[in-house]
Formats: sequence, structure tokens, C-alpha cells
Amino acid sequence: MKSTNNEFITNLRIKQPVFIDTVLPLPSTKSLAKTRDIVLILSFGIITAICAKLKVEIGVVPITMQTLAVLLSGALLGAKRGALSQIAYLILGLAGLPWFARGGGMQYVFSPTFGYIVGFIFAAYLVGWLCERGFDRKIETAILAMLIGNVLIYIPGLLWLARFTGIGKVLAVGLYPFIFGDILKLLLAGFLLPSVWKIIKPEPKKI
Repeated sequence: MKSTNNEFITNLRIKQPVFIDTVLPLPSTKSLAKTRDIVLILSFGIITAICAKLKVEIGVVPITMQTLAVLLSGALLGAKRGALSQIAYLILGLAGLPWFARGGGMQYVFSPTFGYIVGFIFAAYLVGWLCERGFDRKIETAILAMLIGNVLIYIPGLLWLARFTGIGKVLAVGLYPFIFGDILKLLLAGFLLPSVWKIIKPEPKKI
């Protein structure tokens, strides 16, 4: 058991290429590499915005596809770029782009759902960090990474939402209605990522 734990800790220290750097290798010059990263960061910010509009209004907190976009931004881009994509989404939304679930602008800071958007940044970073350690290569660890990321979305989301609903109602309003959908998203991402990795980097056949 001790050797297994030591091996696990050692693996966490080894950084591996994430999906986007495997399918789109780094350009030959730093300027092109930076340009590519900026395009990727903004692209995933836009994807998050699109998913924000794929929503079902059910009350104070709408059901959207954002969480899947956030988790995949970390998994596909890695920790820093994944987090930056969500920072870009946040800043541009506060600057006035109406691409949050219910609009945009600085007044959105006072929205009951603003805490979830803050959580997007932490979730994308940690999922990216875990996938940089190979968590997206196996189904069980991919699902675990997505679950941890989901928790990081809910912690600031529920803490901020409680200011509007009260502690007694916050779980009923901001958590329970979303559990089933989140489980489906976790399973989708958890099965999809390792499957795609097997396609782009198949395991060598044993002779």
C-alpha cells in the first residue's frame, strides 16, 4: 500500500502534455505560440458563453451547459489556459458583453449566480492541473477530476447564493435540481476523454 501511495504521489509531480498540445503541437516561434494560446483561451471563453445560453429557466439558478464547457476547458487546455479562458469569460462579461446566462455588465456581480462564475476559474485550473498529470487518460480518474472540478464550482456558487436565498434554502435552490444533469455531464466527459486519447495515442500492442 505504501509503495502504491508513493507511486501515486510521484505521478502527480510528472507533467504530461494535455490534449490540445498533442493534436496541435506548439508553433516554432514564441510569438506564434502566444498567438495560438490567446486564440485558444478566447475560443473557450466564447464556448462557455454559448453554453450559458443553452439554458432552461427553472428559478433563481438556470440549468445550463456551462459546467461541461468549463470542465473541458481545463481538461483540453491545461490549468493555466483553462483558468485564463474563464477569467476572459468573466472579465468580458463584466465589461458588458451579454454572454452570461442572464446578460452581462458590472451589475452582474450582484446576481445570485455570480459565485458560480467565480468557481469556473478554480474548477478549470484544478481540472487542468489533474489532466496535466494524466487524469484524463483513464475513465475512473477522468470522472474523479470532473467531480472535483464540479465541487469547486459549487463551493463559491452556493456561498454567494446563500446571501440571496438564506442558508436553509440554498441547497434546494442551487444544488439539488442540478445533481442529475451534472452526473450525466461527468460521465460524458469521463468516458469521452480517455476514449479520444486512445484514438490519438493508441497503446502499443503486446507481442
